[in-house]
Amino acid sequence: MPQVLEFKLPDLGEGLTEAEIVRWLVEVGDVVAIDQPVVEVETAKAMVEVPCPYGGVVTARFGEEGSELPVGAPLLTVAVSVGGADAEGAGPGAGAGSGAGVGTGSGAGSGSADGSGAEVESSGNVLVGYGTGAPVARRRRVRPAAVAAAVPARVPVAPVPAPDPVLGSVPGSGSGPGLGPVAVVSPLVRKLARQNDLDLRQLVGSGPDGLILRADVESAIRALAEGTAVSRPASVPAPEVEVVAEPVSGAESVSGEVAGPAAQRVPLRGVRGAVADKLSRSRREIPDATCWVDADATELMAARAAMNSAAGPAAGPKVSVLALLARICTAALARFPELNSTVDLEAREIVRLPEVHLGFAAQTERGLVVPVVRDAQARNAESIGAEIARLTEAARAGRLTPAELTGGTFTLNNYGVFGVDGSTPIINHPEAAMLGVGRIVPKPWVHQGELAVRQVVQLSLTFDHRVCDGGTAGGFLRYVADCVEQPAVLLRTL
Repeated sequence: MPQVLEFKLPDLGEGLTEAEIVRWLVEVGDVVAIDQPVVEVETAKAMVEVPCPYGGVVTARFGEEGSELPVGAPLLTVAVSVGGADAEGAGPGAGAGSGAGVGTGSGAGSGSADGSGAEVESSGNVLVGYGTGAPVARRRRVRPAAVAAAVPARVPVAPVPAPDPVLGSVPGSGSGPGLGPVAVVSPLVRKLARQNDLDLRQLVGSGPDGLILRADVESAIRALAEGTAVSRPASVPAPEVEVVAEPVSGAESVSGEVAGPAAQRVPLRGVRGAVADKLSRSRREIPDATCWVDADATELMAARAAMNSAAGPAAGPKVSVLALLARICTAALARFPELNSTVDLEAREIVRLPEVHLGFAAQTERGLVVPVVRDAQARNAESIGAEIARLTEAARAGRLTPAELTGGTFTLNNYGVFGVDGSTPIINHPEAAMLGVGRIVPKPWVHQGELAVRQVVQLSLTFDHRVCDGGTAGGFLRYVADCVEQPAVLLRTL
């Protein structure tokens, strides 16, 4: 007979502790194959498709689209077929790699045995942030038709009750409402109750053995909002519940005044939450300063046009202005390595980094992200441009991995694409500096002693004043401006 296995949200790496369900890829009753993606989640780093290490029939899903689940919370349950003890497949412990980077507590492992000693096939532990590993040798494949016949399609099967991690209760243990621990399995249900100041001990669950479901909590919240009592046994006295009436939009208050529209609340989570945390930390910890200069970019634009026209259409993508500015940054950081560093507060040391991992700000539908070009100091303008193009496309499609969004040592921010000239950006913690580039526009400019219309750009450098003084920052910015005005200056470093 089939066995129902629980698959938990795996450790997605990079210190992430929760994820938001963006889109379910399977429905209850669907037959899934081993390592098939079942849900798309959004973390503070990237969008990730989570594959299920089991093959069988989906019997239950936990969490709706838009809800957040902590790592280790139940994600879904799958009914899988169980072979005999001598069935061919992975035995206990098979498929679990000895290397680092495998998540625990995901519910996915090598063969899982039921009470009869029969084993269930799975693909191994879930790798941190990148799905499951390679299939184990000589695994027995699940036959979807056989499993579907053994388990009726689209019939939810309740998972085995588990102890409540907060209250230490077990569904069906005999504890009643208001008398002790409550029967709650889902972390989402507990979180929803906490956010609405709801005492779960006063609820009667509608699930198996009195299990409190999300629908029970939502019903109780609605009851409180309407001023009615929450459902509870007659033997337990109902506690007094103070109901505070909120002003209704557009209705007259007691004083006769008309209430305005309600304020909109936008949750700080996902990418937006991660950006907020990083910017707040940067402002708290880094004593930053900004210097800026206007530069004549006419020669740089002419050099770019010459590069692209000489290469011809068969040479591949054209070199962008951002790629040229990135190459100028790597040359400037070679001269002023103080700005390619970070501060170790515990050791009270400035750590100068040998490689330049160049981040660049990219605006996407999910918010501002900073992809990182690895080892930019070893790349030419064409190579940097190709990598920027690849990362930008991945960012807009939501396919950036956590590794592509972390580890930067210096950031280039081209806010000129928004039609502005200048800015004082916040440093991307824990980096030490950020170069900002405004729009390149025709302006009056004194060129060779005469007034002329030139392509002018404003450059700004925000830097950590702990790693260098103004002289170093000014020298860096002046070198960048010189390269913009006279690209031939770069020839000395090529």
